[in-house]
Amino acid sequence: MPDHSQPKRSTLDRFLSGLSEYIFQTKLGVADVQLVEYVSELMLRFTRVDAIQRVRRDDGRPATEVFQLMCEAERRIGMARREVHRHIGDVTLFRSGMFPESVRGNGKGSPDELLDYFHHGKRSYKIASTIQADETRPPCDLLDRLSDQFELCAYGLREIRRAWEESDPADQLLID
Repeated sequence: MPDHSQPKRSTLDRFLSGLSEYIFQTKLGVADVQLVEYVSELMLRFTRVDAIQRVRRDDGRPATEVFQLMCEAERRIGMARREVHRHIGDVTLFRSGMFPESVRGNGKGSPDELLDYFHHGKRSYKIASTIQADETRPPCDLLDRLSDQFELCAYGLREIRRAWEESDPADQLLID
């Protein structure tokens, strides 16, 4: 009998989840299910540009650079501060893992070219982990582990990208 208590997962969600589990558990030996699920959900969430650009500045424009996000985090308190710091951790982890070439800068004088993404990602997850949240948010101990395991998670994301790029196009799934 089918389980209708769980929402139906998309093909992309199942693909990213399976690839994440394979890379983290089999290749890297990471048995932290909660951490692997978070990384998988991060990739799925960031397939939408609006998720990456969800933090807004005073003028309503999206804060797209980590430097801008750090400024926004300092101006907020409570849960809003936690969420912006979590977002900084997510953005720096995603970019440094999936697109490390983008972390080096585009040569256009962005303040982000001077930032150490690993340092600021770890720091932001650590700050977010100190602000208590309700049960609908990622738990503080998970954010703390993301801070402690930031480099490993970024490496895992690079391995996911490599596996995806090296796969035979004839074997790739059509994702709806």
